[in-house]
Formats: sequence, structure tokens, C-alpha cells
Amino acid sequence: MSFPLLTATAALPAIGAVATAAVPAARRTTAKWLALVFSLATLVLAGIALVRFEPGGSRYQLTESHAWIADFGVRYELGVDGIGVALMALTALLIPFVILAGWHDAEPLETNSSRWRPTQGFFALILMVEAMVILSFEATDVFLFYILFEAMLIPMYFLIGGFGDRAHAGSDENAAAQRSYAAVKFLLYNLVGGLIMLAAVIGLYVVAGTFSLSEIAAARADGSLTMATSTERWLFLGFFFAFAVKAPLWPLHTWLPNAMGEATTPVAVLITAVVDKVGTFAMLRFCLQLFPEASKWATPVILVLALISIVYGALLAVGQRDIKRLIAYASISHFGFIILGIFAMTSQGQSGATLYMVNHGISTAALMLVAGFLISRRGSRLISDYGGVQKVAPVLAGTFLIGGLATLSLPGLAPFVSEFLVLVGAFAAYPAVGIIATTGIVLAAIYVLVLYQRTMTGPVKAEVQGMADLKVRELVVVVPLIALLLFLGVYPKPLTDIVNPAVRHTMSDVQKKDPQPEVEAAK
Repeated sequence: MSFPLLTATAALPAIGAVATAAVPAARRTTAKWLALVFSLATLVLAGIALVRFEPGGSRYQLTESHAWIADFGVRYELGVDGIGVALMALTALLIPFVILAGWHDAEPLETNSSRWRPTQGFFALILMVEAMVILSFEATDVFLFYILFEAMLIPMYFLIGGFGDRAHAGSDENAAAQRSYAAVKFLLYNLVGGLIMLAAVIGLYVVAGTFSLSEIAAARADGSLTMATSTERWLFLGFFFAFAVKAPLWPLHTWLPNAMGEATTPVAVLITAVVDKVGTFAMLRFCLQLFPEASKWATPVILVLALISIVYGALLAVGQRDIKRLIAYASISHFGFIILGIFAMTSQGQSGATLYMVNHGISTAALMLVAGFLISRRGSRLISDYGGVQKVAPVLAGTFLIGGLATLSLPGLAPFVSEFLVLVGAFAAYPAVGIIATTGIVLAAIYVLVLYQRTMTGPVKAEVQGMADLKVRELVVVVPLIALLLFLGVYPKPLTDIVNPAVRHTMSDVQKKDPQPEVEAAK
């Protein structure tokens, strides 16, 4: 029996979460290092999975399959395609940086207290989220995926509500109330989406008689499984609604700015760079593969919603006064691009959407983490409280600028390649949609450059006069992310080689071919 690499990659952070939570209350530093070691070990296993994955091989690789709940046809089935293995690697890559960035974010306010263990709980919850997200990228049993999709809400709820941002204007009571509101809103939105998805999962089992993704796909391919048009559309809507909440897609997005604004900076990165990717990933793996005809039927409406997300998110980002909420609304705009690429149903669009998931995770993590370092120094999230930072902390300002330029998809940085491919794919199939989507690029340039101008340039405000530049720990967090943005911006081929075969499978699922350019005959 071969080594269960996928199980081990997800189990290791789960074991690390239990071990970290068990560290005695007074040994907070030990808990931090233990969590970091487990996250790095998980990264090693994810790297091995990435190396062992063969882009030209079978669709799902490193597969595992075991009976779980036999009476209901539920199996413990794992497998990764190029999209899943790329997002699994992204998750494993970002978690060590999240842990390092949050090194002091969960210290008890009473420094000599030995009764409470917020530090242990904080890092244990982060590792538990990592385990569930990685396993969700690996699951090829629909019921198993659903369990993970819902279960990851619990640790995220406690991370948002229990470990809020300390750079909060107002009283401690007001800050606690806003954290609680953000956490409950996050939980309720996603629980409602999950409950609707549960009804669709049950309906799928009634129709197909199995939860196995591979068995359902094989039955549809050989004609032994057929769905009535209305049935397929209702099931599709049940799945898509849950994924659109998680993504988040307008108008189901309103929980995100609250959650990211009230959470600590590392948890905000965890939300938008890691957890939200489960929603867009699931649209590719489940919606398009299980319900191809319904996916094509719903495409016009979804493209309109994606366009609204792009423009609406960018417009609200332009008008924000809060740094973290600005980045949150920018992410809503970016997720609109991802969903646009998926449902343009062209190979360029879907390749771009997958690359966008990876590149957005890296660029948003870089920008948000540097913004968090900035906020922790000043103690405020308001843009108006800054000015002239580049004169007193040039390295901080420089890394902030690179993260911002990546967010607006500057050529030479990784997000440019993915955004370009999404727009090319959209233009090829729906020219009007592609034209409208380009307004998001213009608006991104406005909100990023205005943010940098107001915080980093101009006269040095008295409150930032003595601001320290980035420390060694903070540079260890930021520099590798910036290096990766530069590398993938110049040479994205290693990533596209992994992703493109999976995109071809998805295009085959929905029986779509790329539109051919019209060439006028020579006169």
C-alpha cells in the first residue's frame, strides 16, 4: 500500500493543532514554535505532492479511497487535479507566513497571567483551518467535501470573534461588539449557504445513488446517469449558492468587509487568501463537472453578477477610509474576475481564473500583511492617520508599494498574467463583458495609488515620526511573497503547465471549445 500522501498533508496540521492546544498556559512561546514547525512540515509534504503530480497524467492523482459510511454510500475519497494541487500548495505556503505575522497577535492582555491560553488557541485554530482547507481541495467525495466545507466555519468563527483587531477605534466594549457582529454575520451567511447545499447534496444522491465524483462523472459519460433539465438546474443552484457566498459574489458578499475589518491581520489573510478560494475552486470541480448543462444555462446571469462584483467592489474600495476594508472590497472585485474567468468557459478564461486564485492569494497576503505591520505601529486603520511613512520607514513603504502594484496587476508581477488571461477569455466569448470588466483595472489603479499617496507620501505626520521600519521577522514574512510575485510574473510556465491539463478536462465536461477568431477572406 503506497504512502497516503494526501491524508498525511491534511492530518499533519490537524495533529499540530491538537499538540499546540495542549501546551501549558505559561509556555506560549513553545506553542508558537510548535505551530510554526507543524506548518513548515505540512509545506514540505505539499511540496512533495506538487513534485509527484504529473501534469500529463490521469485527471485525479495520488488517489485514496476507503469505505466510510457504507450504508449511505459515503466514502473517504481523495485525489488532486492540477487545480487542486496548486491551491493545496498555496495554502501550505501561506500558513507559515500567517503564523509568523501573528506572532504577537494573541498574547493575553495580562502578560503575567498563566490561567488563560489565548496564544495556544489562536495558533491551534489556524492549523485546524489549514487542515480542513487542504482536505477540501483533495476531497472527491461530495459528502466528504460538504462536511469540510461546513466544519471550517467553526474555527474561523472563533478566530474572528475571539481574536479581534486591537487597532480598533472606540472603546473595548464597542470593539468586542463589532467583532461579535462580524463573526456571527460570517457564520450565518455561510451556514445558510451550506444548508442549501446540503439539500442539493441529498438530491444529488437520490438521483445518482452515490457521492463519488468519479463514479458520477463516469455514469454521465457512458449515459447510464441522466438528469431531467429542471432537476439539474435546481441542484446546480443549490451548490452554486453556497459557493457564491463563500467566494464571495455580489450580492452575497457583505460579510467579508466586516470579517476582514474586525479580524486580526493574519486571520484576514486566512479568510481572503485561503478560505474563500474553496468557493471558486468548488465552482470548477463540482458545478461545472456535475452539472454542465445547468452551468451553461446559468452563465449569462453569473457573468452579470461577476461584472457587478468587479465594478462595485472596486468603486467601494476607492471610497474607503479604512485600510483593511479597502483591501476587502478590492478582493471582492478580484473574485469577480475569477468567477468571470470560470464562466466565460474558454480555456484562457479558466486558466486565468485558476492562476488568479493562486496569484491573488500571494498578492493579497503580501499587501494585507504589510498593511498589518503598518497598522500595528500606528494603532489605527484609518488612512487619514498616516502620511509621509516612506521617509521614516522606507522598506515598509517599498514592500507596501510592491504589494499594491501586484493588486492592480502591474505587468511583471504575477496577477497581471492571470488578469490578462481572464480578459482574453472573456473577450473571446463575450466581447461586451470583457469591455466592461476592464473598468476594474482602471479603478484598481485609482484605489491602490491613492492609498499609497495618502499613507506613504507627503509631510511626515507627528504620529508616525518615530515609526520603526520592518524588523527581521517581518522581512522573513514579506520578502518571499514578493519574490514569488516577481518570479511568477516573469515566468508563470511552471504553474500553467500544472493547471492547463485540468482546465482541458473541465472544458470537456461542459463540452465547450474556444471560439475561433473570425478572419476576413482576402479580396
